[in-house]
Amino acid sequence: MLALWDPRRRIGRREFLRIGGLGLGAGLAGTGLAGLSASHGFSATTGLPVTGKSVVFLFMHGGPSQVETFDPKMTAPAEIRSATGELATSIPGVTFGASFPRLAALAHRLAVVRSFVPGDSNHDLKPIVGRDTYGANLGSLFARVAGSNHPFTGMPTNAALFPQAVDPSTQPAQTAFGRFDATGSLGSGTAPFVPGAGGNLQQDMELRIPVERLEERRSLLAELDRVRFELDAPGKLAGLDDLRRQAWQTILSGVAGAFDLTQEDAATVARYDTAPLVRPDQISRRWNNYNYYVDNAKTLGKLLLLARRLCEAGCGFVTVTTNFVWDMHADQNNAGVAEGMAYMGPPFDHAVSAFLEDVEARGLADRILLVCCGEIGRTPRINAMGGRDHWGNLGPLLLAGGGWRMGQVIGQSTRDAGDAQADPVYIKNLVATILHTLFDVGQLRVVRGVPEEVLRAASQDVIPGL
Repeated sequence: MLALWDPRRRIGRREFLRIGGLGLGAGLAGTGLAGLSASHGFSATTGLPVTGKSVVFLFMHGGPSQVETFDPKMTAPAEIRSATGELATSIPGVTFGASFPRLAALAHRLAVVRSFVPGDSNHDLKPIVGRDTYGANLGSLFARVAGSNHPFTGMPTNAALFPQAVDPSTQPAQTAFGRFDATGSLGSGTAPFVPGAGGNLQQDMELRIPVERLEERRSLLAELDRVRFELDAPGKLAGLDDLRRQAWQTILSGVAGAFDLTQEDAATVARYDTAPLVRPDQISRRWNNYNYYVDNAKTLGKLLLLARRLCEAGCGFVTVTTNFVWDMHADQNNAGVAEGMAYMGPPFDHAVSAFLEDVEARGLADRILLVCCGEIGRTPRINAMGGRDHWGNLGPLLLAGGGWRMGQVIGQSTRDAGDAQADPVYIKNLVATILHTLFDVGQLRVVRGVPEEVLRAASQDVIPGL
């Protein structure tokens, strides 16, 4: 939490709550719902065309298989059908891959898209960052309209969570295939806020200097900025100014507590924890991506818990990823599909189901949309080594909550799970669905100053049937 220190006097509770909108601090210590409750009035108070809902995008980096996840094709030949078998779900006649028993029992809370077309077989960051987001992080499209920080709580409106956000011993974000913090032409002030990365997040976000010194430093910075902008080319450093404003707002609003899992109920942390599910000694060291598999198991559940906390505190878009773990070629880097799903399936099943049950119990299921997919799918046929290779024609897509219609399968794949046979869904449709979750798109179109990139992305058709 924000710690203000003044050696001459104590700060009373009433004054404490006035400083920087610190109702968030009280909310997180109590019900934890201050952010989303405040978001109901977000639009009316600010005049912005936002819904007050949030999106958590669990990016399955590397490209998950269609049939080992949510479209098993068990009547197909052995080289095509799911290598892990299938399970009946709570939706009659619908089966999932056998790695997901908990999600199978919660299928009535899910929308499974079996006709999602990634578009190409390249490792990159689509649909988080790509052509359909105009080269910007998808959350940046939201932050460009809603502002970099929530107006009531000060929480950054766009955040990205990598393993180091909950465990400093894990690897940094994978950037070899693109940057999650890209902002395209929207300005650096819309970039996702990235906690962790081995830094001292909690200490850096707490203010432990006298109040008068804080104001002196802020005044000095303002004067230096005035001189800087007089000397610099007009607008050249506007992005840096946005980032500085975001940093001040984050510190002064006392939002550090939202990032601190030690402030969460211990039973809830244990409920999310995926570390016990796949121990390092259970994972073969012959794969170069061994550390990625370990990091995924250690952190996925806590990352989703952290994402829920950020949404409660007013964050609109949260990217969650555990690096490059779904690339199941069975080559020197990666396990094949059967072994790989043994590493990936239990943490994913556990973490996602814990998230779904938690937000339902908190009354947030309709206010938080969870999206799970990767940048590509995998080949219909298993290769000679027991893996599946890159495939851009079809990949799994899972959605939950957000006020959309759940308990259904959307679209249909071909018999070999290689292409969309009916109702193809493209990245542009997924992006539009996310933006319709976050914005009142009808109002968005009449607001002055909304970038064309945001309007074009939001104006595409949403996923049919939702």
